[in-house]
Amino acid sequence: MTDITSLQLELSNISPREILKKAISAHENIAISFSGAEDVVLIDMIAKMPNKPKIFTLDTGRLHAETYRFIEDVRKHYGVTIEVYTPNNEQLEPFVKQKGMFSFYEDGHQECCGIRKIEPLRRALKPLDAWITGQRKDQSPTRNTVPHVQKDTAFEGRAEVLYKYNPLADWSSEDVWNYIRMMEVPFNPLHLKGFKSIGCEPCTKATLPNQHEREGRWWWEEATQKECGLHSGNLAAS
Repeated sequence: MTDITSLQLELSNISPREILKKAISAHENIAISFSGAEDVVLIDMIAKMPNKPKIFTLDTGRLHAETYRFIEDVRKHYGVTIEVYTPNNEQLEPFVKQKGMFSFYEDGHQECCGIRKIEPLRRALKPLDAWITGQRKDQSPTRNTVPHVQKDTAFEGRAEVLYKYNPLADWSSEDVWNYIRMMEVPFNPLHLKGFKSIGCEPCTKATLPNQHEREGRWWWEEATQKECGLHSGNLAAS
């Protein structure tokens, strides 16, 4: 693999589609993490490529009904397999029994996200050399330095380096939605109800005009900590 600094410089000068092509050609085991509008843009971009990465999503058990239908719409629209990872019941059931269904409002979202998101993500990433996300620099204060490619240090204990590609790092929300409208890409209907950033139902709400898109996520917590752990490396960099 090329030196990471040189690779970051190389990818900063090419389009998201070209970044995807390079990432897919460089790694035998690579996957797209799918949940939101940005991720479907990436799925659309790879739709006609001869070599396609795997696609996976995390079902926390607390998603909106619209999100479940959206996942199925994407699966059918592109004719792709979406691997769905769910929480480990041996961790989830004792947690809910002890702390109830809404403990995150009192002691923060990290423990719940750790069980519902991070553990399933670890399983999804275990066989991979690299993964692809839809992170953008302007999504939140914790993401304003997101590069087009990085070594993912958030998951310790791996024998091999895990690379993370963020082809849309320099895109704005407007860029994403212009692409969605132009290419007629499926999107979550909650976006039509004022939801700009969509996660679990209890932790997501619609935002008002001119509010930042991440203000609807974990709205009871401080803005610079609004990561569930999937991209926890951003907190150290922010």
